[in-house]
Amino acid sequence: MKTDRDREELIKNITVMLYQAYDSTLDEIYTLLKTIDEQEDKEDLEAIQEAREDIRINGTISWEEIKNEIKKDVA
Repeated sequence: MKTDRDREELIKNITVMLYQAYDSTLDEIYTLLKTIDEQEDKEDLEAIQEAREDIRINGTISWEEIKNEIKKDVA
């Protein structure tokens, strides 16, 4: 994970390059970013479905069990 400063610097550098790019390059970049975004959304939905299926098969953990585990870890 990048620091806020690193992220801001990267965005600044990308912005400079975007302003220098041809329109066709901008179209390609936009299409690529949309594809990446859609893929991430798809992966997120798949992870949610897998988690729900796991809960359906294996059940859930009660809050009491979680608190007991936390107490064991702290002790």
